[in-house]
Amino acid sequence: MSGRTQDELWDAETAESYDTPGVGAFSPEVLDPIVGRLAELAHGGAALEFAIGTGRIAVPLVGRGVAVTGIEMSQPMIDQLRTKVDEASLPVVAGDMATVRVPGTFQLAYLVYNTISNLLTQAEQVACFRNAARHLAPGGRFVIELWVPELRKLPPGQQAMVWEAQAGYVGLDTYDVLLQQVVSHHFRFGEGSREARLFRSPHRYIWPAELDLMAQLAGFELESRHADWDGAEFTAASRSHVSVYRLPSA
Repeated sequence: MSGRTQDELWDAETAESYDTPGVGAFSPEVLDPIVGRLAELAHGGAALEFAIGTGRIAVPLVGRGVAVTGIEMSQPMIDQLRTKVDEASLPVVAGDMATVRVPGTFQLAYLVYNTISNLLTQAEQVACFRNAARHLAPGGRFVIELWVPELRKLPPGQQAMVWEAQAGYVGLDTYDVLLQQVVSHHFRFGEGSREARLFRSPHRYIWPAELDLMAQLAGFELESRHADWDGAEFTAASRSHVSVYRLPSA
C-alpha cells in the first residue's frame, strides 16, 4: 500500500492544490447535478457531509439554502475551506467520519467522490454507516457516491490497470485482490517534461452488494441506485453509482 496515513496524505500542499475552480470536479456540469440532487433529498432539513474537504459540494449547497455541517479529518483541508466560508455559515467538526459525533439531528448525510473507500477496513466502513445512522432523524437518508471495482478489466496475473491517460496526466490503480485493497496512482507532468509529480492514495474497494449489506447492518434500506447524479439507469456496465439509503420512519 501507499505507506502513508490519511491525515498525512491530505496535507497542506495537497489542500492548497486541491481546488480547480470551474474545471474538472469543480466544473458547473459536474457540480450542478450533485448539488441539485442533494438539495432535493435534504427536503428542507439540515445536511451532514462526511469528509467535507475544501467544501466543493457543501459551499454551493449552502448557497442553495441548505444548512450544512461537515466532518473532516484533515486540518489543512478545513483551513482551505475557511478561505471560502466562515464557521457560523458552515460548521465543521474535526475528526474521523466513522466515529466522530456532531451536535444536532439531520435529514440528510452524504459521502461523495468515492471517499468511503478511504476507510481501509470493512469494520471502519460499517462503522461509517452506523455513524451516519446516529446522526439522522427517522426517515433520514444517507447518500454515497462510489465507483464500481473494474476487476473484469484486470487480466489474470496482472496487478495494475491504467484507467485514464491524457495529455499531462496518467492515472493507474494497483490491486491486492486478496485484501480488497487498491492504490490509485496519479501522475502529472508538463509537455516535454522528463519528471512527473506523483500522488498516491490507498482505498478499500466495495462491491454494491457489500455496500447494501453494510447499510442493512446500520438499519438502512436501499431506496434508489443510479449510475450518476442525473439519474441514469444503473446497469452491469456502470462504472460508478449514486446509492440512496433510508432509515425507517418513526
